[in-house]
Amino acid sequence: MCQRVKHWFVWLRRLRHSRGFGIQSPTDYAFVRYVVCEPWPYYAYDAVGQGDDWLTRRLGRLYFRLANWRQPATIVTDGYEDYFAAGCRRAAVTRRLEGVAELVQVPVEAAVDQLLGLTDERSLLIVEGINRDSRRWKAIVADSRAVVTFDLYYCGLVMFDKKRTKQHYIINF
Repeated sequence: MCQRVKHWFVWLRRLRHSRGFGIQSPTDYAFVRYVVCEPWPYYAYDAVGQGDDWLTRRLGRLYFRLANWRQPATIVTDGYEDYFAAGCRRAAVTRRLEGVAELVQVPVEAAVDQLLGLTDERSLLIVEGINRDSRRWKAIVADSRAVVTFDLYYCGLVMFDKKRTKQHYIINF
């Protein structure tokens, strides 16, 4: 119950950042509107996440949509394997990173500096728990290799496309 009250407080505090309001980039707006904040159910929502708590299910569905949108060959995760696998059936879901990272989900306490060196312009890094250690999250956002970042409060998304302008967005998720 206390977790739901906190969720509503955070949601109200971030209300002005809802559904892509204020985002000038058409690419980033479409990403936020149709991937991050997609309200409509997907084909596999009923098949995965049965019995999960509300936050795990919410993050899992986001990870499902990210895998469905990116369609990576490999996904590195330390949880949420069923959501990622349902989002991209052809992807190899693993717990160990080998080679260039395409879609990686790590906790904020992980050695993110090593991961930033194993990325290319198509990589997407999901940093979970950024509200637990805001200092580390701010260091990731300030890193020159992280080009576009999204703060969703419960997790952060980092993109590395060097052709784009460095930008940081706060999203009401």
